[in-house]
Parts: sequence; C-alpha cells; structure tokens
Amino acid sequence: MTVMSETIHELIDIGVNLAHKRFHSDLEQVMARARSAGVTRFIATGTSVPASREAHALALRYPGTVFSTAGVHPHNARQLDAHTIPALRELAAHPSVVTLGECGLDYDRDFSPRPIQRECFQAQLALARELRRAVFLHERAAHADFCAILREHASAKLPTVVHCFTGGARELEAYLELGAHIGITGWICDDRRGSHLRELVRMIPEQRLMLETDAPFLIPPRLRSRRKDGRNEPANLTHVLSTVARALDRSQAEVASLTTANALRFFWGGA
Repeated sequence: MTVMSETIHELIDIGVNLAHKRFHSDLEQVMARARSAGVTRFIATGTSVPASREAHALALRYPGTVFSTAGVHPHNARQLDAHTIPALRELAAHPSVVTLGECGLDYDRDFSPRPIQRECFQAQLALARELRRAVFLHERAAHADFCAILREHASAKLPTVVHCFTGGARELEAYLELGAHIGITGWICDDRRGSHLRELVRMIPEQRLMLETDAPFLIPPRLRSRRKDGRNEPANLTHVLSTVARALDRSQAEVASLTTANALRFFWGGA
C-alpha cells in the first residue's frame, strides 16, 4: 500500500479566485481536496473592492489557511472612484490581507478604457508605496505601458509578483530586470499555448519563482476531460509543480520546497 504522505509536497497557491461563484456550492470539498494534495495555504485574489471584501471574508473564515489580496483588476478599472483607494487602504490594514492587487493593465480585452486602466494602476501603486506593501500584478498585451509605469515607481523598490506569466523571453527579461517575482500557472502544462514556458522557466532565478492555479480558470489541458464544466481547482497545483519540475530537470520535492519558501518569504516575510 502506497503511503500518500511520501509523495505529497507542501505547496502554496499564490493566486486562486476562491470567492468566485463557481466555488460557492462546494468550497469545503474544493479546499479539502487541495489540502489532501499538499496545498497548505491559499491566497484568494481580489479583483474589485467587492471581490476583495469577499476574499477577505474567506480569509477570516479560514484563518491561517486562506489569505487574500486587495485590489482592482484592470478589467474593473472603470469602477475607480473617490471611495476605491480608501476602501483598499482599509482592507490592507488587516493581517490576513497579504498584498495589494490584482492590478495592472489588460489591453487584450479592454473591458475598461486604457487611460482609466493606467490611472487605476498608478493609484494602486501609489497606495503600495504609501503602505510599503507588495503588489500582485496583471499584464496582458500592454507590456510597454505596464513596464513604463512600474519604472516610475522603481525607486520605492516595491516587492512585486507578475501573476500568471504567459509571455515571451523579452517580457520575462524586462520583469526580472525590474526585480519582479514570477507566478507560473497551468498555462505551462498546455502543449499548444504554453510549451515555450518550459524553456523560459529556466531563466527565472529560483528565489523568484512561485506557483499558482488562477482557479477556476486555466485548468491544465489533460484534466479537462475529468470536468465537463472545465473548472480548475487549487488541488491541481500539483500538475503545475510536476511540469515545472520536469522543465527544470529537478525533483518535485526540490521545486515544491523552493517555491513554497519563496511564497513564505514574499507574502509573510518567511513565516
């Protein structure tokens, strides 16, 4: 009989949309499956003020296991008003809120006008400077503007992580030059869209690599047949781990250990 604990590695999912409606009906089971797979901490992503409050509520419901971010995703930047930054500042005061974001730029879908996206991003970076907080970043099809804005705040030396990196070598080099950590999702498991990441992940300094699912999105392709609805879960972080480990030609235990240590250091100062 195989002893499961021999193959389970401690993992931290640094980006999971736990407050998403697709988890409302079975969140307890989702979390139980993740814990059985070795995921010991979850960072629930905030993408608007209401969503950040929902993520924080989950952190209060599951203390020591679920933590959250507080931010406005570029898709929701049009919601920016006089109350947004004060609301994020209030959320950020709670110990269970471990970073600001998800914030950045997304010119791929342009759900919010680009000038408003830039304004919203700048406002959240300014808040991060004021509070001396880390930032959870999002970028799609907006690399030049995204990097230009980050460079404006370079003097603050804000700890940053580029969430769900899917870009090319040029983009990765720029983010690393800016001192960013890099979050890798199940995109790397996709032979059609993400195979290039298996080469690029070797470029990431090992102390700046972290793993995430972005669940319920980005289910690894080989798992799609198991769920008709295509929902991803934090338990599937093990598939990201195994693919990254193969790409780095390292054991899963080694990669789990270093990425978990990186997340502990980045979000909790090593706690």
